[in-house]
Amino acid sequence: MSRGPVVVLGSVNADLMLRCPQLPVPGETVHGRDFHTVPGGKGANQAVAAARLGASVGFIGCVGDDEFGRSARRLLAAEGIGTEHLHCIGAATTGVAMILVDDAGQNCIALAAGANAALSIAHVDGAKAMIQRAALLICQLECPLPVMAHGIALAHAANVPVLLNPAPMQVLPPELLAQVDVLVPNETEAAALLGLAPGAHFDAAVAAKRLRGSGPRTVIVTLGARGVQLASDGIDRHLAAPVVRAIDTTGAGDTFIGAYAAAWCEGATVTEAIDVAQRAAAISVTKAGAIAAMPRRSELMLSMSGRA
Repeated sequence: MSRGPVVVLGSVNADLMLRCPQLPVPGETVHGRDFHTVPGGKGANQAVAAARLGASVGFIGCVGDDEFGRSARRLLAAEGIGTEHLHCIGAATTGVAMILVDDAGQNCIALAAGANAALSIAHVDGAKAMIQRAALLICQLECPLPVMAHGIALAHAANVPVLLNPAPMQVLPPELLAQVDVLVPNETEAAALLGLAPGAHFDAAVAAKRLRGSGPRTVIVTLGARGVQLASDGIDRHLAAPVVRAIDTTGAGDTFIGAYAAAWCEGATVTEAIDVAQRAAAISVTKAGAIAAMPRRSELMLSMSGRA
C-alpha cells in the first residue's frame, strides 16, 4: 500500500570526478584519470535514487544560471522528478563537488555551495502545499541550516514524517532533532552528533540508542560494507550488508536513503526498507559514479530475486 510521494529539500551540485591510484596526502600530487563532470549533490542524488525505484518525487532547491544548472534540471526532469520548485539563481553559480576516488573505491570530497547557499525560507514556503501532501520529507545539510530547519518544522506541523541525513555534519539544535522521525548518519556523523572526540571508541549500537534518545523515532547508523545499526520502536539490531566488490563508493549513502524512502513510501516496514536500501547501495558501489551507478527498479528486482 503506497503511503504517498517523497519531497526532497536539498542540494544540487555538479560533480567533478577524478580517479587516482590513491588519495593524496596534504602536499602530495598524484596522477589521475577518467575525469568527468556529472550532476550531483546529496539532495539531487537522493531524489534520483528514490525516483528510479518507483517513488513519486518532488524537489526543492536552487541552481545557478549556468550549464551545470541547466544540465541538472534536465536530468531531474528526465528522471520524472518534479522541478517546479527548483529555482534558478541568476547571480550564483551552481554548487560544485570536487571528488577524488581511489582504486579501492574510497573517496574524498570538497564542496563549494554556490546556489545552494541561496535556498531561502521563502522558497520553502512556496512549496508548503507540496510538503504538506508528502508521505516523507528528506533533508540533508548542504543548504543553509535555518532553511532546512524551517522545512522540517513545516513538515512536522503537518504530521509529515521527516528523514534527515546530517551531512555534511554540523551541530544541530535539540528542537530540530526532536522533529526528525528518521535520522540516518554514518558513523563519523553519529560520533560527532554525540560529541565524541575524533578517534574515540565508537560503538554503533550504543550510538544509535543514544541518538534515538535525542528525539528521532528511528535511527539508522550506516556502516558502509558492515551494514547498518538500527534503533527503532522495539528494535535494536545490526543488519548486515550484501557482500560485493566495491569499485566506487561515491553516492552509496545517497542511494541508500533514496531507496529506503522509496520502499517505505510503498508500504514497507523499517527493516524491509533497510533491506531494499542496502541492496540498492550494494549495486551502486559496483559501478563508477554516483547517479550513474544508482539502480533502476528492474535491476534491483532482479538482484533481489537472486538471479543477479
